[in-house]
Amino acid sequence: MYRMILPLALLVGAMAVLSSTPSKAQEREPLQYGIQIEEFEFRRGDENENIAAWNGDAFFGTDEIKIRLFSKAEYDTRASKFENLENRLVVQTPVSTFFDVKAGARLDTPDGPDRWYGIVGVTGLAPQWFEIDADLFVSESGDASARLDVEYELLLTNRLILTPSADLNLAFSDDTEVGIKSGFTSVEVGLRLSYDVVDRLISPYVGLVYERKLGNTADLIEAEGEDIESWSGAVGVKFVF
Repeated sequence: MYRMILPLALLVGAMAVLSSTPSKAQEREPLQYGIQIEEFEFRRGDENENIAAWNGDAFFGTDEIKIRLFSKAEYDTRASKFENLENRLVVQTPVSTFFDVKAGARLDTPDGPDRWYGIVGVTGLAPQWFEIDADLFVSESGDASARLDVEYELLLTNRLILTPSADLNLAFSDDTEVGIKSGFTSVEVGLRLSYDVVDRLISPYVGLVYERKLGNTADLIEAEGEDIESWSGAVGVKFVF
């Protein structure tokens, strides 16, 4: 039961802040909401793996404070199981023109037991318009880890966009129950070519995805007889509501 308290408390607390009534009606900020799916795709791997994957978020709030729910997953359609499934609930607020801070909770459903984490992080636009998402996680058992996501949109034409991305994970301690050892644990690099077709709300794309386990985690995975790297071709669509 206690595992449900943190995300529910965050949600209720943030909604209370958002719904508070200012003294003057004209000072009330308009509420905003939406859904953005950056990746909704099918991948075919170099070992004939068939993976359905998604990565997106929904938000509700104002310019000053938002609630955001993120979901990211890879589902093996041959084995009929999730290779990974991650959900994050955060409250986010600006600290500068280009960056927000955030805090919340994360739930992973990996091989092995589920894991709950507390989250603190920053997100925003770095110089040269790189999209940065950096997070520090602390699990319910006290294990700390970090993640850096970087993405860049290169406009080849007004509608044709090439998007390179990279996702680097670091663990500060071992969590062998879920296949993690201390040090850099994994990296994922993607390259996707999309075309905006409906007012930039729907964009089909094709791409390549490279994934690799790193360091001590790679040694652990190899010892269990599993592959530590893979290449995949991807076809999918991203969309905004």
